[in-house]
Amino acid sequence: MEDFMTGAKRVPVPEGSESKSYYKYYNRELLPIPDEKIEILNDPIGKPEEYMPIEDMNKLFDPGYLPGEIGIFYAPDGKVGVSNFTKMPGVTGEMAEWWFAWHGGEPLRYAIWDPLDHYGLELEPEDYVKIFDPSIPVAEKTRGVLHHVTESLVAGQDPVKCDLAFTDPAEFGMPVDKIHTDACSFVLCANVTIFTPEGMPNIPLVCVHFFRDTEDGCELRSRYWFGYQMKDGKPEYLLPDDPAAVPPLEVITDLEQHNFFEYTNLAAILANVYSEEKDNWKP
Repeated sequence: MEDFMTGAKRVPVPEGSESKSYYKYYNRELLPIPDEKIEILNDPIGKPEEYMPIEDMNKLFDPGYLPGEIGIFYAPDGKVGVSNFTKMPGVTGEMAEWWFAWHGGEPLRYAIWDPLDHYGLELEPEDYVKIFDPSIPVAEKTRGVLHHVTESLVAGQDPVKCDLAFTDPAEFGMPVDKIHTDACSFVLCANVTIFTPEGMPNIPLVCVHFFRDTEDGCELRSRYWFGYQMKDGKPEYLLPDDPAAVPPLEVITDLEQHNFFEYTNLAAILANVYSEEKDNWKP
């Protein structure tokens, strides 16, 4: 991982970025993936019985923790899920909710999150209007917004394009009365498409980032289900019903490594970025 950190170049940023108040975070010293997560990457496959079916996603609202909080888990039928757990001292779910609305405003904001991997982010024109409209609550700015991102899954690799369609949790069938409570301070839901090279099928997946406030900050529990999209509150499996249709383990492990790295670094900066920029919506 030391070679990974020192050998990778920072992503290019738009001209004029140096003049922005948050440019300093682009040049910051980055944190490596914690040693305990490096160990998981060396042996990432967890027990099959700890695979959480997508139909059980609302168990995240239950007190305590679930089996399989970190790792790659294969169901008996070959379906695969990825999970991560990130402690975020000094950060709250309110800050995270603000971040996911604010960082879509222009590409440098996406780059400061992960300067080795986050090449670019664009929104639809109507979504820029939505996130910059002061009359729209922050919670609504993260719902129904489509992020077109360009990022490398592992620093130094060629970037890929992804679409992240952020969705109202109600459309994922979640108990919305439990959001913004002790059970869940913020939850982010998205139907994701990873666009692959020509001749290879695109990769659909469902993503949930579940934040829960703690005494010293908050904790993030991330879940990815490969092959799925949520439609009308129900999961649909879009890959052929064949284990061979699941992306190779190398790709899945790359996604886990990316998740480890970007959320380690978001946890390091979010409280400061929020305190400095929370009222500065337009670039």
